[in-house]
Amino acid sequence: MTTPESDAAPGGAAEDGPDEGGRPGQGRWVDVLAVLSFVLLACWITARLWLDPANGVRDNRTDEAQFEWMMAHGARVVTDFAYPFTSDRMNVPDGVNLMANTSVLSISLPMAPVTVLFGPRWSFLLFLTLGMAATGVAWYFVLSRVLIGARGPAWLGAGFCAFAPAMVSHANAHPNIVSQFVVPLLVWRTLRLAEPGRWLRNGLLLGVLIVWQAFLNLEILLMTAIGLGVVVLALALGRPELRAAAARPFAAGLAVAAVLSGVLLAYPLSVQFFGPGAYQGLSTLIRGYRTDLASYVAWSRESLAGDARGSVWLAKNATEENAFFGWPLAVLAVALVWWLRRNVVVLGLAAVGAVFVLFSLGREIRFDGRDTGIPGPWAALEHLPILHSVVPTRWSLALTPIVGILLALGAEHVRRLARRHPAARRQIRFATATVLTMALLPLLPTPLPSIRLDPTPTFVTSGAWRPYVAGGRSIVTLPLPDTTYAVPLRWSAETRLDMPLARGYFLYPDTRPGAGRVALFTAPPRPTSTFFTIIRQTDAVPPITPQDRVAAVDDLRYWRAGAVVLDPRLRQAGSMYRGMTELTGITPTFTGGVWLWDVRPLVD
Repeated sequence: MTTPESDAAPGGAAEDGPDEGGRPGQGRWVDVLAVLSFVLLACWITARLWLDPANGVRDNRTDEAQFEWMMAHGARVVTDFAYPFTSDRMNVPDGVNLMANTSVLSISLPMAPVTVLFGPRWSFLLFLTLGMAATGVAWYFVLSRVLIGARGPAWLGAGFCAFAPAMVSHANAHPNIVSQFVVPLLVWRTLRLAEPGRWLRNGLLLGVLIVWQAFLNLEILLMTAIGLGVVVLALALGRPELRAAAARPFAAGLAVAAVLSGVLLAYPLSVQFFGPGAYQGLSTLIRGYRTDLASYVAWSRESLAGDARGSVWLAKNATEENAFFGWPLAVLAVALVWWLRRNVVVLGLAAVGAVFVLFSLGREIRFDGRDTGIPGPWAALEHLPILHSVVPTRWSLALTPIVGILLALGAEHVRRLARRHPAARRQIRFATATVLTMALLPLLPTPLPSIRLDPTPTFVTSGAWRPYVAGGRSIVTLPLPDTTYAVPLRWSAETRLDMPLARGYFLYPDTRPGAGRVALFTAPPRPTSTFFTIIRQTDAVPPITPQDRVAAVDDLRYWRAGAVVLDPRLRQAGSMYRGMTELTGITPTFTGGVWLWDVRPLVD
């Protein structure tokens, strides 16, 4: 069934007749099956997490704990009317700028009932699973109704957009990145800006979507804006008949969208960039996260053809395999661009893709695990405002929807060819199926690896911590939480953030002299946090001086500590036990499954 929108689709998909519909109502069943296939595939990828509630994401337990904390924060905003953009429940006493972190308020707020009723672990898992499925569904309907006009090609493209290797890689506890269902809606509403007579309505709808995506992931919003800008420019240059008719309503609608989103986001963004806890770009280390050029033709570890041993040196970790298209699909994507080069949308997509590839290579091009010494164009851009907060390798993630759209356009072109040449229809379909199988079968996703998480100590679940946080005090955990140990965030999330933590895992400015306020993954180090970091790295207690004991008391007072707790299941628990006891002179008690130092008499 062809809609008026598909008749005007930029790619001209509907010019050869209506979509395959068959009998009345058959198209509706095709839609149902398409939606069901995306839900089942998302459940397949996360199956190990659903089947055993004690399991967590094996390759990224820290981010899973952080997102569970964020889901609990969203519920707290709804139930307790907490301030949404910062929080004092972590990093006591300084708090956390949640606008400068992945607070996902556009998801955590509406999912508050799930978090309250079932807990943050289940709301996180539902967010992760439905985010992938919804991305496929949104792309399917936008492709089939707006961009392509055919259900089969739309299903193919949407499936890749939602379940490509890069998306499955980020399914390792990055639900804000795999939940890209707003992106196709942004594409749809941007194209509808050209509709005459509805500039106000279309501009308002686009503005609302921009705000929605801003509270889900600003990085994805930036990439979408750049991509749409280039494609719209290509349409304006390549289709003058569209430009003449659409320029005025498009400009008016875009202005409405900009004003609405600007007004609604002005205050939250002022908190993000200028509020307490705001930072000035990422550290040099994180800005060095770039895409290895060889990874574009390699296999992802979470795909049918891949394994960790074959990709470990091509990506920083299991969650940042942002390319990994494999040789067959890389060749097919280039071939599709050449084959469909008369289509201005394809040329626009190719231009955007080339720019994103160059950006993703970072400040120095790396090939097969080795630095080449060749500077990348990102070196001239990485210090610019806003861009200094983008991880370079994420630009290659933006290639996934580009390749997905190319696959859909190519499949639709084949469908029209087969219709024009009925005598060769069988051969055309056989050749197409063979090519797609060779390119996509090796990329089929496998279930995410899981690992059994340690149960939360009874000290936390029973509420035994409550007397120790009275009067605005915090709980100090050993080791103090950071990017390598975020388990305390899960504990706090299970208490609905009633249990406040000293320090934590979040982005925070480095306030040390000369650091330039670049982002750290926790608060700036203090003597006692450094002391226990050394113990965790060496499993040995460093020599303790009187100055160390004085610094420990100062730090505990700074953190407003009511109690220090240690999980005895940690490998370095013995060394940490000795270190804390020698620092404070307090003998701990074993209660609720943890060692506990009551430091209230020490810091009062």
